[in-house]
Amino acid sequence: MKLIFEKSVSGRKGVMPGKSDIKESIKLDSNLLRDNDAELCELSELDVVRHFTELSKRNFGVDDNFYPLGSCTMKYNPKVAERVASYDGFANLHPLLPQLRGGGMLTQGALEVLYEMDMLLREITAMAAYTLQPLAGAHGELTGIMIMAAYHKDRGNDKTTILIPDSAHGTNPSSAAIAGYKVETVPSKDGVMDIDALRSMVNDETAGLMLTCPNTLGIFNPHIKEICDIIHDVDGLTYYDGANLNAIVGKAKPGDFGFDILHLNLHKTFATPHGGGGPGAGPVGVVKRLEQYLPISVVVKREDGTYAVEYDRPKSIGYIAPFYGNFGVILRAYAYILMLGREGLERVAENAVINANYIKEKLKDYYDLPYPGICKHECVFSASRQAKNGVHAIDIAKALIDRGYHPPTIYFPTIVQEAIMIEPTETESKETIDGFIAAMIDIAKQAETDPESFKDLPKTTPVGRLDETKAAKQLDLAY
Repeated sequence: MKLIFEKSVSGRKGVMPGKSDIKESIKLDSNLLRDNDAELCELSELDVVRHFTELSKRNFGVDDNFYPLGSCTMKYNPKVAERVASYDGFANLHPLLPQLRGGGMLTQGALEVLYEMDMLLREITAMAAYTLQPLAGAHGELTGIMIMAAYHKDRGNDKTTILIPDSAHGTNPSSAAIAGYKVETVPSKDGVMDIDALRSMVNDETAGLMLTCPNTLGIFNPHIKEICDIIHDVDGLTYYDGANLNAIVGKAKPGDFGFDILHLNLHKTFATPHGGGGPGAGPVGVVKRLEQYLPISVVVKREDGTYAVEYDRPKSIGYIAPFYGNFGVILRAYAYILMLGREGLERVAENAVINANYIKEKLKDYYDLPYPGICKHECVFSASRQAKNGVHAIDIAKALIDRGYHPPTIYFPTIVQEAIMIEPTETESKETIDGFIAAMIDIAKQAETDPESFKDLPKTTPVGRLDETKAAKQLDLAY
């Protein structure tokens, strides 16, 4: 397929020529103008439509096939949630309206959604209050750590360190470092954070602990209550990374475990788009004693049943995003939660867990399984067995592409050699999962009998095998 610039024909136009309605006397600042004319392609409307239609057919998405991308919850989301987000009464609102004189009366429906979403998330997680402002999971992490810092500053605590297990998402240490904390890594034992190592590392400088539960291996830490108590004993705070909430949503509440702060990924758990850089939403919940530090503004319900926006929060960490977060994403999640209800959310966790364990049991004879116990929403295999024949995790990922499946996460978590992390989510059928399992078994057999055949995979895609090391070292993004 040619690039759109390669299809350009000099003089060809996609619009009828017309006269500009901008007065010739208007002169733009020279700093706003290019030195030369923009090098745009010259095409007809039909050329453009056909180019991008063809390009769209080469994309892979969850509407096409199975997307078992571990730790990312790339699940199918119902189109009705998209419909709700597109309602004119929501989609055409100006974001400044609630802040204008009388504007709040024009946005009561939107403010009600924000308020009720706060209440729903409190019930789901056993937290006392939420901010819906954060625009993604990592943004929620940073918000949570800023709240943690505000708490310690308010109490006069001299805290310098955040503890994070070695199996954590990479954004955890990044968020803690951006907030000004030193990060110390707690090693794992038997697939979960080593509680004895944690005890030896906790001291008066410990500001808090960031923990994903279940973790990136899909394992639920059995010592979770005790871990929270250890941190609380030194006036530290516990942070729950909600990336893996699909495994326990409706079944257990992080607030009941002893967590003080958490973020949720609405774009993973509650029916909003995921991938391609956004949009996302990472609401942050806190226990009662931390509510005063939440970002402003806060939507409150008046005694007469109407809704207002409150700014008078002296100890707030301030704004962390414009307006009220990604409102369209929040709308999708709101509709999804109301549609499923309590029992539906329980089934989300049940199906996610049974699908992951089904895959684990079916593939454990073909791939190494470092942690063979019951998993939650995802399972992590190792391609170490195949690597002995020269077939690595990345080769298995490329082979899956040729069989019509998006590859799972590979080489993460880093505590597993040749890691292959598979998350089927709760939305996939047994038939789809059986097809994926059959492909993985076929690949394992091929790795034994014909390992050389993997070196030039994939073969069915518009672009074949790339030199990924060279691509990372020699970026060339310009045509």
